[in-house]
Amino acid sequence: MKRHLLLPLLLAAVCHAEDAKPKTAEEILRIVRLSYALQNHKMDGRLRDDATGRVEPLTLTMENRVMRFLFTNEPKEIVHLDLNTEPATLYQVRSGGSSQVQGSQYGASVRGMAFNYEDLSLRFLYWPRPQLMGEGRVSAQKCWIVRVTNPGRDGPYYVVDIYVHQGSGGAAKMEAYDRNSKVVKRYQVTKVQKVDNATVLKELKVETINPFNGEVKARTYMTMDNPEKK
Repeated sequence: MKRHLLLPLLLAAVCHAEDAKPKTAEEILRIVRLSYALQNHKMDGRLRDDATGRVEPLTLTMENRVMRFLFTNEPKEIVHLDLNTEPATLYQVRSGGSSQVQGSQYGASVRGMAFNYEDLSLRFLYWPRPQLMGEGRVSAQKCWIVRVTNPGRDGPYYVVDIYVHQGSGGAAKMEAYDRNSKVVKRYQVTKVQKVDNATVLKELKVETINPFNGEVKARTYMTMDNPEKK
């Protein structure tokens, strides 16, 4: 099977979900996990804070199932996401050395944006005993809704609802809840682009939600340029 180009939360997949007709939540999440088969490509992009307009350039590469997010503004930083482990392992490289990102650090902001290390790792895709909650729509497209629950106490999220696009198998939207059942983070793919017959991310909107009143506290956009072969 040809490996399709993809990164977190995009509307593309390595297989056609409608043809596969998954029956269980675990089968649906397996399709989403498979969609991280980005091979030997490089993508330049940026994180943009909606309130201030501040931009953080980034370069994303993947080789041997290890995704590398390179942030070039000072202080320079590389975040490695190793997809060869289950769950995926996240490492942070700064001047002075490399260290694994621990559970207590997953809620920390990445580059001061509405985007944390939990969002980069998407380790909730590997939480056990997912539940199929039914169907919904995102941008008029039919989606399965899969709910996963944090088996531990670490990290900023307790429950995450994942809206999986039935036509592609990609995660079109996610809503994360705290332990008081309040929405604290929302992600949605807002733009896509065609590359090598695959649909890949163009723009992702990430919103931090005030759990007390439901208002958006911060909004970050991740925008990616057309990828190139390495």
